[in-house]
Formats: sequence, C-alpha cells, structure tokens
Amino acid sequence: MTFPSAGSTGLKLLAAAFVAILGSSPAQAAGKSLAVGSQYDTTHVYVPVADVDAFATSFVATFGGTSTKQIVATVTPTPSSTTSQLIQTPAGTVSLFGFKTPIPYPFGNERTGYLVTDMDRAIRDARNAGASVIVEAFPDPIGRDAVIQWPGGVNMQLYWHTKAPNYAKFDTVPENKIYVSKDSVSAFIRDFLTFSKGKVVSDDKTAPGIEIGRPADTYRRVRITSDFGNMSVLVTDGHLPYPYGYETTGYEVKDLDATLAKATASGAKVLVQPYKSDKRQAAIVQFPGGYIAEIHAPLAMQ
Repeated sequence: MTFPSAGSTGLKLLAAAFVAILGSSPAQAAGKSLAVGSQYDTTHVYVPVADVDAFATSFVATFGGTSTKQIVATVTPTPSSTTSQLIQTPAGTVSLFGFKTPIPYPFGNERTGYLVTDMDRAIRDARNAGASVIVEAFPDPIGRDAVIQWPGGVNMQLYWHTKAPNYAKFDTVPENKIYVSKDSVSAFIRDFLTFSKGKVVSDDKTAPGIEIGRPADTYRRVRITSDFGNMSVLVTDGHLPYPYGYETTGYEVKDLDATLAKATASGAKVLVQPYKSDKRQAAIVQFPGGYIAEIHAPLAMQ
C-alpha cells in the first residue's frame, strides 16, 4: 500500500529487474526470494488526520530524508478516504495514513508493507508457509495489495507496483519488532523463514529484561535477517509495562543523544530514557499523532 504521489520520481522503473525475476522458469522462480530489497519494507503509520503534518515534520526532522507529496486516495478494497504519503529517511521508511473516514477492518493493524516481485506467487507462498490471507488481493491506484497474518497474530501487508519504484538503500536497516508468545514463536519463526528465505542471526534465551521494561528478568530474543530487512522476535509472557509492545519498528542511528534532541525539538516525547543492552544504547519515543518507535545506536558509535 506504499503510495507516493501519482507523479512521484519514486516511481522510476526497475522493470528490467522485475522482468528478469518474473521471466524465469517456475522451477527457478520457486527458489528465489520475493523481496525487492529492505528499502521497500515500510512501516505503516496511522495517525489522526489532524496530526499528519506534525508527524511528517517531526519524523523527517528526527531522521532526515524527505516526504512525497501528500495525496488523498482510497487504499482499501471497500470505500474509504485517507491522506497518503511516503516518508523516506536514511534509517527507515514510513507509509503515513490519515484517514478522513472510519478505517475499514482489519486495516490499521498491519505493521509493515513488503514489496514483492509477484503478488500471486507471494500469496501462494505465504499460504504454503503457514500464513492466513486475511485480505485477498485488491487493486490500489498504483498496483495491488493483500494482507496476511502469521502465527501469533502478526499482520503484514504485501504490495506490488505496476511501475516498479526505485528507492535508495538505507544507511542503516530498521528492525521489525515482533512480540509473540511462547506458544506462537516456533510456528512464527518457521513459517516466516520459509516465506522470506531468511536466516536466524542470533537466539538469546536469556536476553536482558531491561529491553522489555523488566530489568530484573530475562526473556528470549531471536534476531532474523532476510531480503525483506531485519527483525527482532521478542518472546514474552505478555506482562509488559507501557509502552513496550507498541514499538513496532526499531531505527538505528549513529548518535542517539543527538537524534533524541532532534526528536524532542520537533514535538516527539521520550517515553523510555536511554538504556544500554546488547552492545546498544536505546530509547523509546512517541511522535505527534501517537506513533511509538524504538531508536538505538551501537555503543561503539556513542
């Protein structure tokens, strides 16, 4: 559902790459990742329409980058109206929506949009890997979309553009932060790895509980990487103090203190003060409109 404006320069052709993938034989295509690249993994952010401009201004002030021109469109398969724009920064991309109408279910619950090379195959592969397709494929103004759900209730949107976009690679790849239960984690990891062709980078069964707001405890943290980007799977008992669990994306920066200063100067609030864990310094902030994000920097760079 990632919508730049209809005439955006973000819609430059990557057609040659797409043709190379789509033109391969079925046997060859079956083994290829459907991902186009991590820079096409966008966090979906829904804010009240009155807060759209304030959010966009604050997010760009915090991370740098630019926003496409804001448009008003129907981005769901049933009637609705929303402002839509793509905010691209060196640390991550946001698809920003400010609905002017009630938001049709289940939209607003999907954490990310993943660009795929072939929508039909992506849906088939997701189903075969264990996902449920909770919104069947539908056309949008510039392509097609579908919403899938992984074990543990993790919703994601798949999208495909009629004209392939061309986005610059990130300076630092953001983390999709997934909170799941002990009951769901094995199925989620197995199914997502099957679909994404990704791999487990680390599996820490005694990760420091300070990372989930419980410094006296430990928990399990699994880090995954794939062509869709990075992911941290946080396995908890659900006893989470606010705002943990609401931060769907973690953004890596070079200087955390400087980034937080930019965030607060532009209207964001620091909900969790900086702490150190796993060779990182991290904090949690809330941007205008209510969007909550984790921001971290490697300690070696502090």
